[in-house]
Amino acid sequence: MSPAIALAFLPLVVTLLVRYRHYFRLLVGTVLLRSLRDCLSGLRIEERAFSYVLTHALPGDPGHVLTTLDHWSSHYEYLSHMGPVKGQILMRLVEEKAPACVLELGTYCGYSTLLIAQALPPGGRLLTVERDPRTATVAEKLIRLAGFDEHMVELIVGSSEEVIPCLRTQYQLSRADLVLLIHRPRCYLRDLQLLEAHALLPAGATVLADHVLFPGAPRFLQYAKSCGRYRCRLHHTSLPDFPAIKDGIAQLTYAGPG
Repeated sequence: MSPAIALAFLPLVVTLLVRYRHYFRLLVGTVLLRSLRDCLSGLRIEERAFSYVLTHALPGDPGHVLTTLDHWSSHYEYLSHMGPVKGQILMRLVEEKAPACVLELGTYCGYSTLLIAQALPPGGRLLTVERDPRTATVAEKLIRLAGFDEHMVELIVGSSEEVIPCLRTQYQLSRADLVLLIHRPRCYLRDLQLLEAHALLPAGATVLADHVLFPGAPRFLQYAKSCGRYRCRLHHTSLPDFPAIKDGIAQLTYAGPG
């Protein structure tokens, strides 16, 4: 390419960089810099975050553990977690619905797990599923550090596709009054249909799905709106520490098999 042609494209490149600077900064932080730090430290970001929490948070205080994670994400490395704004939506719904049993698909570092556990009614139970064993190890330590035992919060290591069919027989889960989908948006529709197929959603159950606008779950949303079995509401939010990047949490209320 000649210098003249390259120069002609320069205004377009500058315009794109300015318009999408937030996405560019997110890409650099979550992919390039994170990969570099992983290589240099030999630790994943979740492990580095846990080390920080271990030395700065108050054991047995889930609120302080969450605040410490937020501080880490805002001041050191972006953690790609739910964050406090979305977290308030989640906690409010858990307190409002008072579910006897909650199923979380996608534990990650345990941030949303702690939010749910804090808001559970007395005797409530939370099953959380994480497919990556190394990440699950970090989450398990964080959950126990915050003061929640195995009777209240049980962490299952495995893929959601394999775990869901075993929930009734292996984990004694006959129904999930509230389900949080926070793993891979491309898996949301498949896992929702698995929950339906195995009769794990009672009438009136709430299904929350994060990241339905960014990176997005269009097939999941289309199905929920068109199948006739759900009432749908969308909570418009943004990514933690990236308010210009819009996102949303879908809230579905299951009406029954129809």
